[in-house]
Amino acid sequence: MGGHSFGEVSMKRLSDIGIGRTVVIKSFENNEIFLKLMEMGCVPGEKIRVEQIAPLGDPIAITVSGYNLSLRLDEARNIFVEELV
Repeated sequence: MGGHSFGEVSMKRLSDIGIGRTVVIKSFENNEIFLKLMEMGCVPGEKIRVEQIAPLGDPIAITVSGYNLSLRLDEARNIFVEELV
């Protein structure tokens, strides 16, 4: 329905997701940060809920795998996600 062909999904960066939205991790842009995020439970296929965004936009608070985490905006920019409808 969204005009995408070949079953592609519209991916966004976690840093662009609003408060209260739930998304699924699809991939990471920066391999260096991948290990750190993976250790925190941020792995492809995992759901993330954006809980809070600081007044200046950095950091953001998320819930992943039942844990509350804070991510710097530069970390969130490296996580590609798909919004759940």
